[in-house]
Amino acid sequence: MKIHHLNCGSVRRIEATYDGPPPAHAVNHCLLVETDSDGLVLVETGLGLGDVRDPAGSLGAGWIEMAEPVLSEDETAVRQVARLGYSPGDVRHVIVTHLDVDHCGGLPDFPDARVHVLAAELKAATAEGAGSRYATAHWAHGPKWVTYSPEPGEDWFGFTSVQPEGLPPEIRLVPLGGHTDGHTGVAVRDGDRWLLHCGDAYYYHREVGNDPHPHPVLDLVQTHSQVDRDLRLGTQARLRELVRDHGDEVSVFSAHDPWELNAYR
Repeated sequence: MKIHHLNCGSVRRIEATYDGPPPAHAVNHCLLVETDSDGLVLVETGLGLGDVRDPAGSLGAGWIEMAEPVLSEDETAVRQVARLGYSPGDVRHVIVTHLDVDHCGGLPDFPDARVHVLAAELKAATAEGAGSRYATAHWAHGPKWVTYSPEPGEDWFGFTSVQPEGLPPEIRLVPLGGHTDGHTGVAVRDGDRWLLHCGDAYYYHREVGNDPHPHPVLDLVQTHSQVDRDLRLGTQARLRELVRDHGDEVSVFSAHDPWELNAYR
């Protein structure tokens, strides 16, 4: 498999909390995976064409004021897929860690893809009175949802994991609770090691180190948007253990840290 690391939506510009890394826009870190037999798999979609063209109608004024998105068509997943020589129909599967607006805005750009998501997340996002957190415009086209209800079973480095339907065993869902009702990480095998896209289980690379430090701006976002504080903090503690005990086998990264994305690019 070949894995591309994409930024599908720059947002507010931030500074690191230590000397060295220059200021950068927070990102929406997505993966495009070229599989041997199952077409293209897009992990997260970031912001889509509809968000760029009608941000107020799709994303909402409150989110725009908070996130300060750049809103560039060139950064959308569908445009980046095209630059790699593919068409939207070549993306046969989309996996989303959760359904916040900046993680699934590109779903309408890939209407034929099967969309893999935890059942609890889809239920929360489509519930009556779900509120402004979710944008119904992102699934008004009727996605081909494939949902999962994780149960204790196959172990993945001490975490529960789920094998997505129609995808190879090198791609797995790894539930990471606390941020939303059905938040999941996505593990992808990359040669002799695993990549774990942690979504919004954490926001800043220094949160998963031996001496954890949140980012003052990003931490405001994650604490404001959490549904279960204790579960979120417990998930982060388990991720630190994963990095400590299996850092030679697993690389973790979050959805919005620009310095993590830069390291992979």
